[in-house]
Amino acid sequence: MLKLKDAETMLQWARSMTWKGVHPIVKLNSKSYLKGISLSKMEMQGIEKRLERNLDLPKWDILIQPARG
Repeated sequence: MLKLKDAETMLQWARSMTWKGVHPIVKLNSKSYLKGISLSKMEMQGIEKRLERNLDLPKWDILIQPARG
C-alpha cells in the first residue's frame, strides 16, 4: 500500500493514473491564494464553457478543457 506522505509521492501517484489509456498532466502549484476571492458571473461563464460535466455525477466528474491562447 502506497503512503501519500509527501507532495512528490502524491504527484507520482497521480501521474500513474490513466483514463482511457491516457496519463494526466500533473504539476504542483505552490501559489498561495487569498481567501474570499471569487469570480464575477461574467468571468465564471468563460470558465464554465471549458467544463464538460458528467450527466451522472455533474458535481464530481468534470473534464476541464485547456484554455486557448
